Amino acid sequence: MTIAEAQETVDQWIKNTGIRYFNELTNTAILMEEVGEVARIMSRKYGEQSFKKSDEAVDLADEMADVLFVLICLANQTGIDLTDAMEKNLIKKTIRDTDRHKNNEKLK
Repeated sequence: MTIAEAQETVDQWIKNTGIRYFNELTNTAILMEEVGEVARIMSRKYGEQSFKKSDEAVDLADEMADVLFVLICLANQTGIDLTDAMEKNLIKKTIRDTDRHKNNEKLK
């Protein structure tokens, strides 16, 4: 699935199943909640925290998909073409970081 296809799929899901988009502020809050769930899993799986018995069945991929879904909702609501945005962002990063990471002693 391309990014454009994902944006269209989410839009159709919202219109057919979700009834309508939550407003942008609500979706921003939901995005923060979903990112927090990813952070919780990361801190327990890769960090020093441990899982509670009730948290052992969490699914990192599913939580990341939740983040992506809400981010796509926000892009759709605000008229952002994520394919175009990502292409421009990669160009920006390439120009800015061409030598930066190669010359970073901490990365060697």
